[in-house]
Amino acid sequence: MAEWVFFPPVAFIIVFGTVLFFSGLLTRLSFKASRNLKDGSRKAYACGENVPEGQVQVNYGQFFPFAFFFTILHVFALMVATVPIQTMNSFFIGVIYIIGAITGLVILFRR
Repeated sequence: MAEWVFFPPVAFIIVFGTVLFFSGLLTRLSFKASRNLKDGSRKAYACGENVPEGQVQVNYGQFFPFAFFFTILHVFALMVATVPIQTMNSFFIGVIYIIGAITGLVILFRR
């Protein structure tokens, strides 16, 4: 194959055209809603419960601390694991990240 195919704009156009082709092809197989919609077909599904309109309030109180904990530890693990060992400066970078992770976890779990 010619090298011009791998030129980024050309490759983008080829991939974009392929995606459009398959999208148009698969559109014929997609579900089409009937015109005879039942009364409750446009309501939110809540596991068989009736959900009052506008009264659903999601509590993220337990989600955000877990998400911050996950983020802090994964960024810490990524940074400490990829610090090169050859130089002494990299040791101090690792120590700074360890101190930062400990500080972030203390702040996250203080009550």
